[in-house]
Amino acid sequence: MKKVFLTFVLALFSMVSFAQTAWKVDPMHSSVNFNIKHMGISFVQGRFDKFDGKVATAADNLNNAEFSFSVDVNSINTGVEMRDKHLKSADFFDAEKFPAMTFESGAITKEKNNTYLLKGKLTIKDVTKEISVPVTFGGVTKNQQGKEVMGFQTTFKVNRLDYNIKYDPTGAGVAKDVDVNLYFELVKQ
Repeated sequence: MKKVFLTFVLALFSMVSFAQTAWKVDPMHSSVNFNIKHMGISFVQGRFDKFDGKVATAADNLNNAEFSFSVDVNSINTGVEMRDKHLKSADFFDAEKFPAMTFESGAITKEKNNTYLLKGKLTIKDVTKEISVPVTFGGVTKNQQGKEVMGFQTTFKVNRLDYNIKYDPTGAGVAKDVDVNLYFELVKQ
C-alpha cells in the first residue's frame, strides 16, 4: 500500500512540476505588421488585423515555452483597398484557398539577457518551412484589471518566393524579402 501511495505522490509531483501555464494573445495590445520595398525606392507598410495565438510556459519566462499562432490572411490592411484586394488574390496570398498563415514552435533557446532564439514551422499558402527568429522577452506584469500579462516581440525577414508568392519573381517592383514585426501581449488564462 505504501508503494502505491508513494507512486501516486511521485506521479502527482511530476505533473505539478511540469505543469504549463497558458497565455492567450490580447489583440487590443498586439500587432502583426510587415513592410516591403516597392520599386526599389520606397516601402509599403501593412498589417493583419485578425490573428490569434497562445503560449504555454512552465515559468514566468520563455524557457521551454510552446508557441502557436495563426493570422487571418483576409484581414490584410495596407490602407489601400484596391491593393489589399490584389494581395488577397492568387497573385499573392490566394486567401480564398489559403485563409490562414500559421506558426508552430519547435524549440526555444535562451540567449543573453532577455533574448531568445525561437525555432518553428511557418506555413504560408501551401508551404511549410522551418524558421528561426529572435525574440525579445518584455517580462510579466499585471494589467489594469489585475490580470497577469506577458509581452514579447520579434523582427525577422521572410522571402516571399519561398512560400509560393510568385508575383513579380524578379523582385524589381515588389521586393522578394518582407520585413515582419510582431508585438504580442498575452493574458494568463
